[in-house]
Order: sequence, then structure tokens, then C-alpha cells
Amino acid sequence: MRRSNARNRVASNSNSDNNSKKMMDPAMKLQLRSATTTTTSSPSRPSLFPRHIPKPSTTTTSKSRFACIATLLLTLLLLLTYKIISSKSSPSSSYSSSHQRVRYGIILDGGSTGTRIHVLRSGGGGGIKERELLDLGSMRVNPGLSSFAKDPEGAGRSVSELVEFGKGKVPREKWAHTEIRLMATAGMRLLGPEAQGRILEACRRVLRSSGFKFRDDWASVITGSDEGIYAWVVANYALGTLGGDPLDTTGIIELGGASAQVTFVSRELTQSGSSHIVKFGNTTYNLYSHSFLHYGLNVAHDSWREALVSKDFNMASQSLQEGLRIDPCTPTGYLHNVESWKFSPSSGSDQSQYQPTVQTKGNFSECRSAALMLLQRGKDKCTHQHCDLGSNFIPHLQGRFLATENFFHTSKFFGLGSKAYLSELMSAGQNYCGEDWLRLKKKYISHDEEDLLRYCFSSAYIVAMLHDSLGIALNDERIKVANKVGDIPLDWALGAFILQTTTATDADVQNNHSWGAATIFSDESPTLLSVIGIFIILLLTAWSISRWRKPQLKTIYDLEKGRYIITRVGR
Repeated sequence: MRRSNARNRVASNSNSDNNSKKMMDPAMKLQLRSATTTTTSSPSRPSLFPRHIPKPSTTTTSKSRFACIATLLLTLLLLLTYKIISSKSSPSSSYSSSHQRVRYGIILDGGSTGTRIHVLRSGGGGGIKERELLDLGSMRVNPGLSSFAKDPEGAGRSVSELVEFGKGKVPREKWAHTEIRLMATAGMRLLGPEAQGRILEACRRVLRSSGFKFRDDWASVITGSDEGIYAWVVANYALGTLGGDPLDTTGIIELGGASAQVTFVSRELTQSGSSHIVKFGNTTYNLYSHSFLHYGLNVAHDSWREALVSKDFNMASQSLQEGLRIDPCTPTGYLHNVESWKFSPSSGSDQSQYQPTVQTKGNFSECRSAALMLLQRGKDKCTHQHCDLGSNFIPHLQGRFLATENFFHTSKFFGLGSKAYLSELMSAGQNYCGEDWLRLKKKYISHDEEDLLRYCFSSAYIVAMLHDSLGIALNDERIKVANKVGDIPLDWALGAFILQTTTATDADVQNNHSWGAATIFSDESPTLLSVIGIFIILLLTAWSISRWRKPQLKTIYDLEKGRYIITRVGR
């Protein structure tokens, strides 16, 4: 009985278990199964989710990205290291911090009475005010290029002598990079085109073989306006006003041998041929610049002699009797040799005819009147409200002015300072013109006789031009006489060099928009820098392609499997 009862209890318990399983909720079954699975994988932690999910391992994509960035940084470090080392050992380390290289230049000034070479050097800061400009030396040969109209090869020989001088001033290794330019002025402008061409070509042959940098168009006859602008540039550079307020600049009045130039900032409307725009940095200058050909001191003096012979002027004191002329512009006592006077073909004075006798009787007032007549010739052709020199209109002179060249030489001869008034020059001219020639020769024994003959005329001519024609008061303090400011000569050739170097520097600045472009990718080491640049480009290209070709993968945690899985995702 006990066995039977025991057997029945077991069966009864078994049936009871089966019934309880049938009554269990299906969700409970899923929970138990999941719990079982979890317990199997992590027996010590029977929770549904583990507390610390393991991090996925670093992917191949992140490794390649890190490698590319590291390589790029290493390359840039190598490049900068090389640049620092090379800059310390190369000659360019002597350049300024603004990377403005030292430039050499040669200007040949082909003037009316001689040709002068200027050997110039530029260096220092990038701005015009910081730049150092030096005149390394000059040399002059006579006569001027225009004197070789019948012997063009002679002009070439005179230029060759100047070239040899330039070679001694410029380091030999710089010759090929040193520009040499021939700029002929008023003397050559007086010649016809054919004569100009022959003389220039003879000079070009010499300059081509000079060893300096030269192009045929760098030997030319410049305009008078350009000559005036160049003189204005160097004057305002020397005064420190170039690149500043236009109203603070100083005008220039030049009295050369064959022409005179007037250049200044004008607020008035001017003729198109005399209006010029010059830019320095962000400043624009509206300049009036005009050249008055035939109004230079030497040509004017020759014109006065021609007038004496040809009776151009009906002056009372000029014709006391038939065949006799009175010259008030030469000190009394000097004997003229009229047969030795050389006139231009256009003067109308026939030297084969009988020449009158010219008697000297120095008189400043009469010479001043004669000079004014020369300056006013052609005024009947004036098409403006008023004309100051001949038929030429000049705007009202504004601001300060420097009078250069023969203004300075005449003032210096009379011992006058740069701040002397015109009235002082007039007084000195009156005394000189009224002096006896023999006494003057003894007083100025070291001076050339031909020069002494011109100072009476030059003093009267200057007063007639500045005061009687241009309206500058005799006691006007705005005008100073000078040939240099500080140590800088007021020579238009230096102004031409300033314009050339400024144009080249401005082009360099425009091309170098950043420090990297200006200093790293220079032309000092093109081979190494090109290789490094190509390597960087290839590296970046390969990295971009690898990113494009490589499938995009994503790491997720699978709840059912209880582990991380990697799956592909669409782009």
C-alpha cells in the first residue's frame, strides 16, 4: 500500500507540474529563456544587460585618417625646418624682414649738353617711405647725344665709356639682373625722327653687349612731361611727402638747357596732354606736368643771339646805327665774335651774309625785358583766357615749390642760399650786369669764360620767367632753390628709378597674398619645394580616394545575440 500511495503521489506531483507549465504565460517563457541565455553567457551576473559594455576596437578608417594627418604635419614641419636653415645660409638673409630684395639699376641721362650715368641701389622696407635709395656714383661725358647727329657711332662710343664706369659700381654677379636704361631728353627731342633713330640704334648696340639687363625699348627719347614727373617724384621722396596727402606735396620747376618743366598737384582742370595721374600705394596724385621745349636756359640764350643778328626785336637801344647791335645781356667791355656764333637751321640767320657788329652794354632791366619777349613769343596763338609762357596755359601755382637745375646753378654763383628771395637774385643780377668785364674776369678767375658770359642773361631770364611770367612774388617764401634735399640729389633719373622699383615691388606684393606664398614658395629652391608640394597633393588625393572607395561600416550591439556586430550602411 505504501508503494502504491507513493507512486500515486509522484504521479500526482507530475500531473500538477504539467498543469502549472500549461498555465504559465508565454511572455514568461520568453523571459526565462532570455534569462537562461544571459546566465549562460555571464553566470556571475544574472541581469538582463551587463553593466559595462565592451568598447569596439579602433577601425581601419580611423587609423588611415590619423596616418594621413600625421604625415601631412610631418611634411610641413620638414618644409619649415628646411626654410629656416636655408634662409640662414643663403645671401637672401641680408634682405629686410619685409622680403624686399636689394635692386641695382642704371639710368643714362641723355641731356642736351652731356650724358650722365647714375648707378643706383634700392633696398629696405616695402613702403616707399621705408625704402633706402642710394646713388652709388655718377659720371658725365660731353657733348650731348644730340651733337652726334652726323656721327651716330660717336654716340655709341660715349655710352660705352659710361657703361665701363657702371661695371665698376655694380657687383659682377648682379650684372645680369641690373636694368640699364638710356633716357634722352630735350636735346634729342629737338632732332628729327631719323637722326634720333640712328643715334639710339648706335647706343643700343653698346647696351646689348654690356652684360647688363637691357631691352631695345629701354633706350628712348622720353617726353618732357615724364621728365617733370620723375623730378617731382624724387623731390617728394626726399622731403618725405611721397605717399602722403597730395596737398602736402611740393611742386617742381626745372630750368634745363633746352627745356623747362613745371610739375605740381593741381586742383584745377587742365588740358588732357598736361594732366597725369600717379599712384603710390593707396594715394592718387593728379599732376599738372608740362615741358616747354626751347625755353631752357642755353637754347634761350642762343635764341637771344639770333634775335640780335636777325632784328627780331625792335628795341630802341638795339640799333643806334646801321649794322650795329647793342647787347644789354653781356657785361660792358666784352667783344663778341659774331662769326663764331652757331645758329640752328631754323633760325633764319644766314651766316654767309654780312654779320652786324654787336656791342656789349650790360643792363639788367633791358636784358629782363628782352628775356620776357623771348618767353612771350607765340602768345598771339593762345587759345585760353591767358597764357603764361608763349601760347601755353599753366594753372595757378599752388603750394610749395623747388626750383632746380639752372635756377640753382645761377643762385649758387651769386652766393645766395636756398631760401633767398627773387628780389635778392634781381639785385645780384643788376650788380653783375652793370660790372665791367675785365673786373669780372679777375673776380671770378677760376670760372670758365663762357659761363661768366651767361650769368647776366640767366639772372634776368629767371626773374622774367618766375616773376613776370608765372606770377611768383619777388618776396614769395613758398619757392626754394635747391639741387638736393639732405643727401639725395634732385635728379629726375633717381625719380625714374623710384617709379620702376615701386612698380616692381607693388607687383610682388599683389602676387604674394599671404606669408606662405611670399616666403615658403619662393624661387630660391624650386626643386625641393616642388617635390614636397607634389608629395602632399598625391597624399591628399590617395586619402580622398580611400575614403570614397572604402565601404561605410557601423558597430551595433545585438540584444538577442548579446554581443557587438559590424554591419554595412548605405552612403
